[in-house]
Amino acid sequence: MEKLTGTLALAVFTAALGSLQMGYSLGVINAPQKVIERHYARSLGVYNEELARRERGNTTEHEEPTDATVVMYWSLSVATFSIGGMVSSFLVSFVSDIRGRIKGMLFINVLAITAGLLMGLAKMGTPYLMVIAGRAIMGLYCGLSSGLVPLYIGEISPVKYRGAMGALHQLAIVIGILISQVIGLDFLLGNDDMWHVLLGLSGAPAILQSLLLLVCPESPRYLYIKLGKVEEACKSLKRLKGDYDTSKDIAEMQAEKEEVMNEAQMSILRLLRSSVYRQQLFVALMMHLSQQFSGINAIFYYSTSIFQTAGVGQPVYATIGMGVINIIFTLVSVMLVDRAGRRTLTMVGLGGMCCCAVAMTVGMVFQDVYSWMSYLSMAAIFLFVSFFEIGPGPIPWFIVAEIFSQGPRPAAIALAGCCNWTCNFIVGMFFPYLEGLCGNYVFVIFAVLLFGFTVFTYMRVPETKGKTFEEITAVFHHKRGAPPSKPQEEAEMVQLKSSTEA
Repeated sequence: MEKLTGTLALAVFTAALGSLQMGYSLGVINAPQKVIERHYARSLGVYNEELARRERGNTTEHEEPTDATVVMYWSLSVATFSIGGMVSSFLVSFVSDIRGRIKGMLFINVLAITAGLLMGLAKMGTPYLMVIAGRAIMGLYCGLSSGLVPLYIGEISPVKYRGAMGALHQLAIVIGILISQVIGLDFLLGNDDMWHVLLGLSGAPAILQSLLLLVCPESPRYLYIKLGKVEEACKSLKRLKGDYDTSKDIAEMQAEKEEVMNEAQMSILRLLRSSVYRQQLFVALMMHLSQQFSGINAIFYYSTSIFQTAGVGQPVYATIGMGVINIIFTLVSVMLVDRAGRRTLTMVGLGGMCCCAVAMTVGMVFQDVYSWMSYLSMAAIFLFVSFFEIGPGPIPWFIVAEIFSQGPRPAAIALAGCCNWTCNFIVGMFFPYLEGLCGNYVFVIFAVLLFGFTVFTYMRVPETKGKTFEEITAVFHHKRGAPPSKPQEEAEMVQLKSSTEA
């Protein structure tokens, strides 16, 4: 019997607050850039007071030239977030297994609150040092949260709703981004007086989440399979699903536990060396590569100039419009993912993005010749974002938890998270140089990559809709040709288990 209960809804909502916080932290740094740079310049003693006076008199519209030292500290403020995420994503396996899913999320909230306080009090100290430190610590939090949240939601969700609930991670991220864009407007918090409050609010969801986590049940799979606490696992199941016969779920977890006992606990290094999980790991990493190398972050980087070319007076509002589209189409994904399936939505999303990348290239190449081509570029941007949120945006985050069994699951999520953060950093760091080199043809590169990812999804990614974890694992065994290689796999499992016990 699978039904949605109040406790299940509360648990998923509480976990998704971590994703909301991640989205807020991703988006909050962009809107007040010039404001924060001015405070950095004042703190460093390189602020151009004459230009500031002209600015106050509205006698100039051009952007003030930025000192090289300020640029360096600003770049560090942005980059340390991704670096923190890369580093801490490796610790997801350790935190989730040692502390558990609930205590793990509680534990890492200390990082988020600390980061929020550092940034919120930045005007009272040395702004550039406090913001850089706060962003680095927030990156550490988000790297752990981006693994723990999908892991917990994937383990507590009923099979029937697992896709929709898994997609809520991405929905919460885009809601967080939109909130940061809206309250980062100049007349709200994105100004000289309130920018530190805007950054400090990054840690606010952690306070609410910490309070709600105290009443959320631990993952039954963690309790039963990892800790062997049968009664507590049954209580947790009943809290999440209502008063029902738990024997079927317990039997499924027992089968998975027996498989885990044969698997041994997987570290990241063992998972990388194991041939047994090579297929699953390849699919998981490619899904995250397709998300980041789709060009979605480049679109957000490039959209403002395209909107300006198209004659939009306030590009920031067009960017907020993109944030609204993000949310709408992520909701579409939530509604469709358990009907249409993960594989189908991913292929539709990647294929649609490929076509949009081509349309954007055509629009940008000919916008100086035909003025209406700018509107083609705008339409292509909005459609690009829409296709991203239908499949390639939300699905990679939770499909990793679906295609791995309990033993290697935390290590696989850690590796996938690190892959995602690393790719995010690469795109953010090198896209401006790539755009300078290729000009209006830069999205041809992403179109080629998207075509390749679409073909890969068609050829190698199995459908996981409506399947138990055991059934999904069996699909990969079948794809790998399990019978001929089974003795070798069993020998490898015994070796792994022996080394673990030793």
